[in-house]
Amino acid sequence: MFHKEGGKIILIATTVTVIITLFAPKLISILWLEKTIQITALAFLILILQFFRNPNRRIEANDKVVLAPVDGKVVVIEEVFEDEYFKDKRLQVSIFMSPINVHVTRYAISGKVKYSKYHPGKYLVAWHPKASTENERTTVVIENRVFGEILYRQIAGALARRIVNYAEEGMQVRQGDDAGFIKFGSRVDMFFPLGTKIEVKLQQNAVGNQTVITSKE
Repeated sequence: MFHKEGGKIILIATTVTVIITLFAPKLISILWLEKTIQITALAFLILILQFFRNPNRRIEANDKVVLAPVDGKVVVIEEVFEDEYFKDKRLQVSIFMSPINVHVTRYAISGKVKYSKYHPGKYLVAWHPKASTENERTTVVIENRVFGEILYRQIAGALARRIVNYAEEGMQVRQGDDAGFIKFGSRVDMFFPLGTKIEVKLQQNAVGNQTVITSKE
């Protein structure tokens, strides 16, 4: 299964690969060069397909747990000052997605979208400390009946050039549903009240819709 955001790119990549595969023997007389170009085109198509894959991870929503919104490595667990919405100290958990990770963003909890805003910005590498406040990003706050308000932020990286965010203020969203997509390398930050017990560790590989970030069970 592939994500709908990759439809146009997948179609173009498939078309180009087919054209190159069919016409390379007619246009190139050197066998090794012909095969190299064909293999390169096929490898590029495979990379596109794996990037836009969207594994079926349907779940039963559970208000007592906050799930990882994306696949990737936990690179930050620290207290920070969140200056956009809460304007106070929060516990930040950040997950970095490499180009080989699934890049679908999923709702970590169910609830009502209280805030959703897009910010244009730079394209620093996603693990840069200033990426959270200076890169292109979207900030979303969901109010959940158990956890209260939880903020997450989609952040573009050095390769990412488009953030897709489906959350709109006033929407009721369901844990596990698609919340958006970030193309080609990125990061997601989550912000919790101080004192929240975090279930993941630094450098741990998180899986969207499966790894528990925090719970109240």
